[in-house]
Amino acid sequence: MAASLPPYPQMILEAIDGLKQKEGSNKSSISNFIESTYGDLPDGHINELTDHLNKLKDSGDLVFVKNNYMRPDPNAPLKRGRGRPAKAKDPSGGVETQDPVVQGESGVEMKRGRGRPRKDPNAAPAAKKVKVVAASGGGRPRGRPRKVQAELAGVVAN
Repeated sequence: MAASLPPYPQMILEAIDGLKQKEGSNKSSISNFIESTYGDLPDGHINELTDHLNKLKDSGDLVFVKNNYMRPDPNAPLKRGRGRPAKAKDPSGGVETQDPVVQGESGVEMKRGRGRPRKDPNAAPAAKKVKVVAASGGGRPRGRPRKVQAELAGVVAN
């Protein structure tokens, strides 16, 4: 008896079309229509119906409004996704950035890893930089001036 039944999505869409309700059809009216049309149904009919209604709703074949299922209006504009729309692609065929490729030891090309490259242990040490001392011998020294003991002696704590 279950083998002669059409697939659930087909039965659901036929039920919605057959009921011809303007505001859509609820789950119980769809279930009653299917039971009256196809007779004996499997034991898990309600669960199966609920699963297929949700699948049809998620795929956009049905619209769920105020606890009723209906076919979507073909003239209705498509719903826009949430968030900011993506930037338009550059039609001039801009330069594509590629990951840098390095020649390996055996001459095979390898992708460069993340982060700063390691130092070459065989490289010669770099020359030490000589500090250049400013010729301006006078002037203020850097930083905050030091406390003077004479100033501290005149201040009395309360």
